[in-house]
Amino acid sequence: MAKGSGLPTGRSSSAEIEAFLGTAARVPSLLQVKGRLIFAIDATMSRGATWDRASEIQSDMFDVAGSIGGLAVQLVWFRGRGEFEASEWTVTPAALGARMRRVSCRAGFTQLRRVLEHAAEEARHARVGALVYVGDCFEERHEAVTKAAAALSLRGVPAFVFHEGEDPRAAYTFREVARLTNGVYASFSEGAAGQLRDLLKAAAVYAAGGEVALSEYGERMGGEVLRLAHAMRSGG
Repeated sequence: MAKGSGLPTGRSSSAEIEAFLGTAARVPSLLQVKGRLIFAIDATMSRGATWDRASEIQSDMFDVAGSIGGLAVQLVWFRGRGEFEASEWTVTPAALGARMRRVSCRAGFTQLRRVLEHAAEEARHARVGALVYVGDCFEERHEAVTKAAAALSLRGVPAFVFHEGEDPRAAYTFREVARLTNGVYASFSEGAAGQLRDLLKAAAVYAAGGEVALSEYGERMGGEVLRLAHAMRSGG
């Protein structure tokens, strides 16, 4: 190798190569995983603390789905003046966590309609097992959002709508989105990381294994997960 080429001249040891190959073999490919889940979070200014908590606990979704076929997750977020982003699909918590850590919350208005429309578009190309939406408020036209929810239902994607806090206007629309998509609505207390963790794990189980897997998981776990499983069976 010519001196000053700027290219690496060292070689990896056989042990390093074996370690790399071993790690790669344990990571499923996008085609191998059974479930796909769109993880959408409101990243407007009020959401900073919840975003940080979600970043810390998102690995639990992959862990709980691993035994029933694995999970691919796409991160969707919005903030600022119409800023809306959707990440690549990822099959590892490390990749999703790194993506989330690069996002900072910023003042702006909710964009739930765009989330629903994006989920429907994704479902046109490949089966999406579930949409998870985490938010605390709602600042759009109710009719426009419910119309998008009805269109998403035609793609067979249930929305797991997780509402932080007690905003009544948000609760009304969030419940309608869940009902129209044959999904579920659940509220959790501000700062309740444990509640949010249980809800995300339940959604991941459904995305990877469907209603039967969620029912079995709910029977084992009880509490909020069991309530969510019962709500899915009863249609919200």
